[in-house]
Amino acid sequence: MGSRDLRRVYRIDVKTWIVSEETAAPGIPWAAVSTGGALRFTLGEGSDDDRYIRRYVTGRGFSEGEKIACPEFTGSYLSYDGSNLYLSQWYKYRILKLDLDGKILREIPIGAEICGHVFVDGSIYVLRGTEQGNEDWRIARLDPRDETPDVQDLARVPFPCRSLTFDGTNFWTNHRAANETVSFAPPD
Repeated sequence: MGSRDLRRVYRIDVKTWIVSEETAAPGIPWAAVSTGGALRFTLGEGSDDDRYIRRYVTGRGFSEGEKIACPEFTGSYLSYDGSNLYLSQWYKYRILKLDLDGKILREIPIGAEICGHVFVDGSIYVLRGTEQGNEDWRIARLDPRDETPDVQDLARVPFPCRSLTFDGTNFWTNHRAANETVSFAPPD
């Protein structure tokens, strides 16, 4: 778990919710995804909040040598399909498929702002909508294997959400205004 304000990353025991490791991040941690033996973080660095993807290994910290500049120094959420990283660009309404060196392999248009995404059974589930005004978000699904993926809205999220993950049974997101983590069943 990352703290944007404190610029720290915390390893949390999921059974007890106790912090078992705390590390200073070399920037603002915006998102993370497991890539097997390591985590990849999107970090905002410097006065312009330029975005980079950095590798993090539990017990060792962030790698200086494995720092990838996000395309146009912008990017927020990450997901992983077992081989490639997927980086969303919130205000560009797209998800980029990247190789592990950061080379763009594909662009997937989402049609709205993106505040989280995750792989589940080969599909990408994405939180998409708009932040301005009253915040209006939907959970949608697409198949990234399709040449032109059809992004289908499945349900409205009734609160301002940020980030998305899946534990094998339920989705998890943050209700930012209430300072809560929320779990919900997959929509039909």
